[in-house]
Amino acid sequence: MIKHVVFIKIKGAASDDEKLQDLKKLKEALDALAAQISQIKKFEVGINVSDSSSAYDLALIGEFDSKDDLETYRVHPEHKKVLDLISSIKGRTAVVDYEF
Repeated sequence: MIKHVVFIKIKGAASDDEKLQDLKKLKEALDALAAQISQIKKFEVGINVSDSSSAYDLALIGEFDSKDDLETYRVHPEHKKVLDLISSIKGRTAVVDYEF
């Protein structure tokens, strides 16, 4: 099994409300992927509630049966649509994929 962990930090939004709207839109798009891509075994997306300056804004944790399934997810057209959305609102990401 492969665990796919992603942290996203949103770049400067005009306001906290705009940032929250961007995060909600992104969470909704990511949540929808679980029903669209059969290789996803488990998918969890959460918006950060911490006030820490070092905290990221959103976390994604996905589980896949294999590296091949993870790669199928990465190149899937629906995932690519979400990547376009992420690139339009992100500041930086951190990703870790590991076997468990």
